[in-house]
Amino acid sequence: MRIEDIQEHLDKYKDYDIRQNKNCRFVDQKCTPDVVCFIADCILSTDCATKAFTVRDLWKTQFFIENTRIVFHKPYADNKSAHNEYDKVLAQPLKLLAYAHVLELDDSQRHLVFSVNNIEMLEYIASRERNAFNFLQVFFRKVVSASGIERFFREYKESCTNATKGEIIAAKNTLYDKYHRFIRTNTPTKSKLDTTRMLHKVLNVFAYSEMMPGSNCNLQNWGDLMYNKVNWRDEYTGKEKTKTRNEAKAHETEDINENFYIDYQVNKAIKNVKRQQGNVSEVHDELATGIATEVHHIFPKSQFPMIASYYENLILLTSSQHRQKAHPKGNTQVVDKDYQLTCLMAKSQTIEVSLNEGDNFYRKESFVYVVNTGLDEHIEETMSFMDIRKFLVAKYLEF
Repeated sequence: MRIEDIQEHLDKYKDYDIRQNKNCRFVDQKCTPDVVCFIADCILSTDCATKAFTVRDLWKTQFFIENTRIVFHKPYADNKSAHNEYDKVLAQPLKLLAYAHVLELDDSQRHLVFSVNNIEMLEYIASRERNAFNFLQVFFRKVVSASGIERFFREYKESCTNATKGEIIAAKNTLYDKYHRFIRTNTPTKSKLDTTRMLHKVLNVFAYSEMMPGSNCNLQNWGDLMYNKVNWRDEYTGKEKTKTRNEAKAHETEDINENFYIDYQVNKAIKNVKRQQGNVSEVHDELATGIATEVHHIFPKSQFPMIASYYENLILLTSSQHRQKAHPKGNTQVVDKDYQLTCLMAKSQTIEVSLNEGDNFYRKESFVYVVNTGLDEHIEETMSFMDIRKFLVAKYLEF
């Protein structure tokens, strides 16, 4: 899916102007790329993808209960003391997705009822946090443009150019004051604290994409955009993130094995690669007949956990290819080096075709990182795919 496809989806609807809809909840405190990505994945991984559902319906799914703790290192989703936290983590991204018409919303009943409106867009958002960021960036721009406040951010950026720290702080305060007055005038929301928290998320997405200061008045790192980072108050007090603030005073909780998180990301990546590639093997050899059902780690997960969830390190094979070629005699602890090269060559072609078609599922930079990590090399991202393939052939002759 391309950025243009996101824009095309949003352009179908004309109800983004806050001055007309009186609704400023197109964004909220928990609407970060990682949370929006995770909630989209929860919908697609449960029966909520095919039926109308409420916040509570999604909340009660085993997928959400198990994986929220793994992904965000929070208490179990059925922990009563964490009710308010999880209510926000679920409801706020769902409302954002409904505002953007990725979901449909029925607010005529006692509880908000959601259903999937654009399954392809939801799959794109769920596939990785970078995609969720791309979606949020386009969506936020659509709302601020339709609402006539794009100039607020343009003026802020201009004020921050070659500015001192004090001038940046002043420019930020001006932006936030303008935004608060706009929201207070056009919506029922009067709380400056609420509008400040909302604006943080919008500004930081714009700041990261345009290399300008964000809500902390500094240039934004990727981690600054995420919910799943060390809370400054947690870090200062030593409170573990798996505890609510009240629980931290009296209770200890078990550590979460980071392998669970890796497994979540790997399983999600495998699911997405299967969806992307269909049922045809990416390696065209004598064992490619039949339906391809198995996703193989080109560089083993056990040796390279840091690239285990990279799409560029995963390749769709038939069962025969996987068990006879990739892992000789079906021994998953052994990787055939010759077939590893075959897989790398095939994957490079898959990625090149994908990029030429503009679907943005794969990234060349990520493939180069996978190769460099797996082979302990330092090839440049600027190399052409043809030159990368020549390099790989020469490299594997050394083995």
